[in-house]
Amino acid sequence: MDPLGEAFQHHTWATEQLILHLGSLPEEALTASAAGVYGEVLATLSHLLEADARYLRYLEGPIPPSRAGPDPVHSLDELADMLRDQAVRWRVVLSRLGELDVTLPARRDRPELPHATNLMVVQALHHGNDHRTQICTVLSVNGYAAPDLDVWSYWMERRFDPAK
Repeated sequence: MDPLGEAFQHHTWATEQLILHLGSLPEEALTASAAGVYGEVLATLSHLLEADARYLRYLEGPIPPSRAGPDPVHSLDELADMLRDQAVRWRVVLSRLGELDVTLPARRDRPELPHATNLMVVQALHHGNDHRTQICTVLSVNGYAAPDLDVWSYWMERRFDPAK
């Protein structure tokens, strides 16, 4: 597998692990928050997956209409379904990257951005890591265990088989 494909495998694996972990915690953990983060755990995870859906729509075309207001908050089951769908869509988009040339329309806070395909890809990875880290911080400061979502854990679980 190519390095970018591997990075997205980790991206979806880490989000899947987080969803599974959150499902094992008491309901009040999903509404926990802390200073300096996006917001409550479930709202942050919903935002992460809603943003990934937007990045995918930009890459798949046509450009989606602008959205106003906060992202809707989804249940863990809904988020797991979204993630499964997005994992497939990421594989398809990544296989077509050489054919894509995304232009992001101007918004009130930025000009039109031509040739922004790489921006969307890198932003998806950065955004996912940023918000998963925030969620783990919220869990930790509120007395809940946080899952280990780093690349080493992914590699050992998914790619390393000591029996081979």
